Amino acid sequence: MRILIANDDGIYSPGIAALAKVASKFGEVRVVAPDVEQSSMGHAITASRPLSFKRSPIAFEGIEAYRVNGTPADCVALGTHLWSKTDVVLSGINMGPNLGNAMWHSGTLAAAKQAVLLGIKGIAFSTFADKKDPDFERLAPYVEESLGLLLENPDLGLFNVNLPREPQGILWTRQSVRLYDGKIIPGMDPMGRKHYWFTVTPLEPAEVGTDRWAVENNYVSITPLRLDLTHENELARHLEEYPTPEQL
Repeated sequence: MRILIANDDGIYSPGIAALAKVASKFGEVRVVAPDVEQSSMGHAITASRPLSFKRSPIAFEGIEAYRVNGTPADCVALGTHLWSKTDVVLSGINMGPNLGNAMWHSGTLAAAKQAVLLGIKGIAFSTFADKKDPDFERLAPYVEESLGLLLENPDLGLFNVNLPREPQGILWTRQSVRLYDGKIIPGMDPMGRKHYWFTVTPLEPAEVGTDRWAVENNYVSITPLRLDLTHENELARHLEEYPTPEQL
């Protein structure tokens, strides 16, 4: 099995090294990641300038690794082009969770989505990070178990995996869709110039069975996703009043 690994934290993140180490138990691994941090980049692609890649100076225990002057989605597009017959794309392990509405702007998840757009299974991994790095040795068995579950099915799919700091099990979940508060926090740089930080906080408690609820209760959350954003119930309601293409 050929496994391509990308992320949005950049080639120097300890999370991508931890994921590559676990993934190497399942097949041949290659790392292609941004040369600088691209957090919250979403599914941006680079179309206004050419991309380039260089072999990474970071050692990945015998794994080929390359850094790209582009976004997470760029890394997957370029990596799968240069490494034909990629079987699965992994993204992460992100230094920070990607839960609920955070999926919309996550560069980590975007790398996995780019894989699915190219007809390849995509799996994103994220965990919590604060003043110190996550304990990746503690998380490794749960990353391995999650990968085992998701790789045993050969069908195409998109999956979002979030790991709490102290996992006690794994749950299949749905995405939390509770609203978030987009907060702007003002500050001042050393030159006395105003700047602003954008951050979000949940407005409501997590619903039981969702990704947020799982990690808040110390479970690894595996959420199967899809690319089709169609609101089926809303579409069906309007089709009752307006003709379908077949009726035209």
